[in-house]
Amino acid sequence: MIRNTGTYATSTTLSETVRAFVPYPLPPADPPLAAAAFADLKQPAELALARLSAVSGLAPSVDWLLYSAVRKEALLTSQIEGTQATLVDLLDEEAGFKVGNTDDVAELTNYLRAFRWVQAQLRDPNGLPISVRLLCGAHRLLLDGARGAGKQPGELRRSQNWIGGTRPGNAAFVPPPPECVPELLTNLERFVHAGPDDLAPLVKIALVHAQFETIHPFLDGNGRIGRLLIAALLEHWGLLAEPLMYLSGYLKQHQAEYYRRLSLIRTEGDWESWVSFFLEGVAVAAAQAEQSVVAIASLIAADRRKLLQSSKASPASYRLFELLPMMPRFTVDQVRQRLSTSFPTANAAVQTLEQLDIVAELTGQKKNRSYSYPAYIDLLAR
Repeated sequence: MIRNTGTYATSTTLSETVRAFVPYPLPPADPPLAAAAFADLKQPAELALARLSAVSGLAPSVDWLLYSAVRKEALLTSQIEGTQATLVDLLDEEAGFKVGNTDDVAELTNYLRAFRWVQAQLRDPNGLPISVRLLCGAHRLLLDGARGAGKQPGELRRSQNWIGGTRPGNAAFVPPPPECVPELLTNLERFVHAGPDDLAPLVKIALVHAQFETIHPFLDGNGRIGRLLIAALLEHWGLLAEPLMYLSGYLKQHQAEYYRRLSLIRTEGDWESWVSFFLEGVAVAAAQAEQSVVAIASLIAADRRKLLQSSKASPASYRLFELLPMMPRFTVDQVRQRLSTSFPTANAAVQTLEQLDIVAELTGQKKNRSYSYPAYIDLLAR
């Protein structure tokens, strides 16, 4: 199916004149979106999200699941953009341990800050709704002090950008001229809040993400903000009450296809193949997240059982164990502070879990020792 999804405007950047693509407002028209093209993919994706929501009750605390899911999304969405940091790097930084690639880790922690801020805004009756202001606020946090600090954090771009290629003239794609961006985003915001009811929410999320990436409203960080927008819309439209799915894992695994399908919207007007790809990704990612929830709940239950059966277990060791899913790298002094207890009591609690092979010492030193919950971290890193 061929349709025209936008027009071209002449734009000048770096002394080169280029044709910049300006997308038409959503929803797709002339012809309208052919829902039959992805009808068999919509229901499995919705069902996978419903199963993920239901299975989250297996864990004693949804906060444990959120801790892991949000960090995996932060890691994977950043890796799509070339960040080399690992999950262990992020956990080490959060534990106050020394990390080598500080710039990469800063990008991950900034994403987490932006993600938490957006979630707090959406859940606050007086907070910002999904809007241009919300996206700019998230962008400001994302680029704060990181490599993109000189690229107008929190502001819509005032210059022409391009994607791929060594210069504007041989770019793979040239987004709209900067003067078009505010109106394009206003139209996108209007679609989110007054989009046609005959489109399923998941389909609308697919459309919104692609349109945002086409507009490319910032000088840097567009991919990460666009994928954060997916999570925000899943909650906004009631598809996933908590951000337990890390769709960026699927998008990273199929990165070339991800970019190809987005490109086909602009070159051939092929919205249908993009929506199909997106729905398939949601189904796969939600199923993987469900498996992760079951695996984490099973591991924690088995380790808790091991602790309960131990004659050496103490109230402090029980309390420490309950902290591990959100503190998988730590020192004895951090345990002392979290438990509000003495150093000997904290140390004894750590030693109990070490003797049960639940936690492991990392440094091999006699003093200033650091510990890890290795089986749990291995699960998160899969």
